[in-house]
Amino acid sequence: MKYSYKLSDAIHILAYVAIIDDQKITSNDLAASIEANASVVRRLMADLKRAGLLISQAGSAQPQLAKPADEITVQDVYEAVETNQDLLHVDPRTNMQCPIGANIQQTLDGLYDRIQAAAKTEMARQTLADVITGIQTRRAQTS
Repeated sequence: MKYSYKLSDAIHILAYVAIIDDQKITSNDLAASIEANASVVRRLMADLKRAGLLISQAGSAQPQLAKPADEITVQDVYEAVETNQDLLHVDPRTNMQCPIGANIQQTLDGLYDRIQAAAKTEMARQTLADVITGIQTRRAQTS
């Protein structure tokens, strides 16, 4: 199974921009922090900009948050960068002649819908400010 790291990378970018405020920040700087290709960073930044979460201009190395960190939720970031909004996926191939295979998809669909709703509710509660506080707290503890 291939995992998407878009959400964590996008939050990483926003936190970096917020914490390293008033300094030159290039896509190469961000890529080095994320350990990704700069083109990946530029695509994520474009998604964040389209969603109204980031202000940046081509050729300018001074991205800024488009609104305060406590007004940017994890859900906002998720919706900005993830094309498939479903967290969980039911395998569509099951044996319909089997009593389990014939009924598991619909059963899991309902279960997964409830889990997805709970996850979205929690992601809407968590903000970029919470992430920044966590980073700063950990930095202070290790310094």
